[in-house]
Amino acid sequence: MTTEFAELHDTLVEWVYDRTAANQLGYVSITEFGAHHGLDEQQSFRLLQSGKDLGLLDDRYATYGDPAANLTTAGIRWADERKRRRADPAARASAARRGLLVWLWRRKHEGVEMPAVADVLHDPQSIFEGERLSPREIDRAAGHLQPRGLISGQMVASGDGPVHAEITTDGEDCVENYAGDLGAYERGNRTESTTFNIGSNTGNIAANSRDFTLNATTNNGADLAAVVMLARALRQAAPALDLPCNEEAELAELANRIEEEASSDHPDPSRLQRWGASVVAILNSPVVSGALGSVLAAYTGVVLPGLSAGS
Repeated sequence: MTTEFAELHDTLVEWVYDRTAANQLGYVSITEFGAHHGLDEQQSFRLLQSGKDLGLLDDRYATYGDPAANLTTAGIRWADERKRRRADPAARASAARRGLLVWLWRRKHEGVEMPAVADVLHDPQSIFEGERLSPREIDRAAGHLQPRGLISGQMVASGDGPVHAEITTDGEDCVENYAGDLGAYERGNRTESTTFNIGSNTGNIAANSRDFTLNATTNNGADLAAVVMLARALRQAAPALDLPCNEEAELAELANRIEEEASSDHPDPSRLQRWGASVVAILNSPVVSGALGSVLAAYTGVVLPGLSAGS
């Protein structure tokens, strides 16, 4: 059985699910499905049998000569969960980062230098739960991986990440030892002496330590250079806060927005304040363990005056 044929298992189960939505224990002929995917009748039967072997499909209602399928209870649960994952922004973001990183690893080992990031959209690595990820999601993935040193490339003003990129040594380590799972890679490389360097005049934040020193100067307005340093510190610290995946992704996205706005020609103070308030809300979440979140919240309030670190 070819890889392409085997990958049709999931597609068939969801196809049956969609066509029996009104009666999830009903059955549907899969002849149309087979024709659409270029399968002959024997191949359609084989695919149906594979679904049965997995416990997701049954054919007890099939008619002679016309392969038909119905979902099992397990198949219904499987399809519901697949659709839920597909609609989860955090899961999609994680899949985009992993897919892009693995794709760049392959390109490097194939001898391709600095490929266009958008070319991953022609590769199965950009498919998540049967659906192609969007160019925007891939661009944001590249923008997430580059500051972490996992990829390097050429930036343009209009996007979050590089247009052309290549995987770094650290990125190869993430793929080869953690299957491209960025969260597992960062947890695996975290030590109790991890230091988050905020800037030359702002002290540092050490993760997993009891005592922190925070040196920052309060003024009547935001120091944009300090705001940029804050954004980078937030992005660096996000994996160490043990946040749920969606909140970690949101914190990293807020950091990206803050840095982009502070680096623009005409930064909007109201946007910085609004995003800063969202950052503080996440950092003060009960799920954040240890003192790091409190220190970062306090630092956010210093860099963006007017925010309450305790709110």
